[in-house]
Amino acid sequence: MEKNQVKANREGPSQMAEGIAMQRFAESSKGENERICYDPYAIHFIRPEIIEFGKKHPEEAKELIENTERLFPGLSSSIMARVRYFDDFVKKSIEDGLKQLVILGAGYDTRAYRIEELKENVNIFEMDHPNTQSFKIEKIKEIFGSIPENVIYVPVDFEKEKIGKKLIENGFIGSKKTLFILEGLVMYIPPESVAEIFLFITENSVKGSTVIFDYYPKSVVDGTSKLEIGQNIRNHLIKIGEPLQFGIKKEEMENFLKEFGFSSIENVTSADYKKAYFHGKKKKRDVCELLYFAHAVV
Repeated sequence: MEKNQVKANREGPSQMAEGIAMQRFAESSKGENERICYDPYAIHFIRPEIIEFGKKHPEEAKELIENTERLFPGLSSSIMARVRYFDDFVKKSIEDGLKQLVILGAGYDTRAYRIEELKENVNIFEMDHPNTQSFKIEKIKEIFGSIPENVIYVPVDFEKEKIGKKLIENGFIGSKKTLFILEGLVMYIPPESVAEIFLFITENSVKGSTVIFDYYPKSVVDGTSKLEIGQNIRNHLIKIGEPLQFGIKKEEMENFLKEFGFSSIENVTSADYKKAYFHGKKKKRDVCELLYFAHAVV
């Protein structure tokens, strides 16, 4: 795979994490019949001046949203479907006896705080770059007054550090049934880091543990996508200093995961999640055909 010429900017909290929180907040503000997912805490991870701008200049804010939708048609809806699909997967995993949850590249993920069933007897490890994670910890303290007892924050630079050593040092137990969530992560880290994560999961997790992640096709990452939105996604991420680094063809995903020792591999396409979640008032919303989800079992 070609290396991006642009280096990732890791100074300060992730712009991408804030952008995704903004989308979750906007989605959560819709009526129950119109929204795909619901996150009451997303608003806390958005700078107050952005919220204030939206209140004072609703027309301009609306224009910005419409312009974003023109550049990336259906992408926001796909990202909201991702939140919902991963939420549903977590809940199903709890029913199946989940004991540990590892959220890699946690950003401003709020599952540990809003999915009630996780609070009972699931240990949660949130792994992320220290610059983003330290900001998140402060916000969690502001919202709840303290950090939940079952959440362990593990700072990590995925491009420079191995996750295994960090997880084990912080109390990860390989014999407990675990779900690994890599939401909005693999596309932003080098292929060797992706391989290292998957290898750790299959070599250190009890049989029946699972992984779920999303990805773009290789063509979006290397700039060969024939779709305008594919080029727009790539160029925008380079511009904000969070360039894409890993992608894979949909038809290659199964063999790729089998090499690490995964089974029961499932690819989820935009047609699949459109069919699952976009009914009634949501039916006319576009989704982005370039964003795929995948999950597999150890």
